Amino acid sequence: MGHAQPIRSWLFVPGDSEAKLAKVAAAGADAVIIDLEDAVSPEHKPDARRRASEWLAAHRVQVLEGRPHSHWVRINSLGSPWWRDDLATVMRAAPHGIVLPKATGPEQVQLLGAEIYELEDRLGIPTNSTRIMPLVSETPAAALTVGAYAGSTIPRLAALSWGAEDLSAAIRATRKHDEHGEWTDAFRMVRATMLLAAHAAGVQAVDTLHADFKDLDTLGRLARAARADGFGGMLAIHPAQIPVINAAFTASDEELREARAIVEAFATNPRSGALQLDGRLIERPHLDQARRLLGLLS
Repeated sequence: MGHAQPIRSWLFVPGDSEAKLAKVAAAGADAVIIDLEDAVSPEHKPDARRRASEWLAAHRVQVLEGRPHSHWVRINSLGSPWWRDDLATVMRAAPHGIVLPKATGPEQVQLLGAEIYELEDRLGIPTNSTRIMPLVSETPAAALTVGAYAGSTIPRLAALSWGAEDLSAAIRATRKHDEHGEWTDAFRMVRATMLLAAHAAGVQAVDTLHADFKDLDTLGRLARAARADGFGGMLAIHPAQIPVINAAFTASDEELREARAIVEAFATNPRSGALQLDGRLIERPHLDQARRLLGLLS
């Protein structure tokens, strides 16, 4: 039996924009994240909560191209005065998950999980069905705790993601990329540590967004590189980015053919630890990778 497909594209949409909420269902994103945090000013947060809850209730069950949509909400940080009201309002519509911004470490995710547990119990939502994805790098202190997620046992933890904008401001960086367009050292370290922590914790690694939503060529290059590096998906801030990200994180026909050939080779030689296929050496790790690509291994 195959496993659930990873979420390739995670599209942010402002919770206080009725026009943008109306369009987002047709954007083709695997996951929609209704944003109650950065995209919404303090005076509009109550309205955004209400709109988010209404949208979630109306779009709870949706399928696009055979893939179920996943509906998430980015609440305000646990250091804000708004997050409990956010949670109480949107949980009535049973979102698939909560994105936790400015997460300071696994302990804060556990605290959020305990609050969600109480609301699930009160609202008759199945226990642990509401997942959590923390954004793990938005302050210097948080960035230094990213490795702690590797050893965490949080049943709700679905994925880890990171961001560069808040961290850049916090460390007073005047650049995030070098002259070749690559991440500078601090951001590269955070990205690599988050990737390793996610895999160690057995959850999906989601790469950060590409802010220039009109530059789809660069987005495609970055998304393909992210998949090659081991990420399962990528954040997005505009519907135009979704087809590019989905394509980058979808296995090509050639990749699928090669994976099937590897699985078949080991099925024919079940006691072998290493085989030759098309003139190259393949070993058991290649088999695991092939089975994972074909949805035969989580």
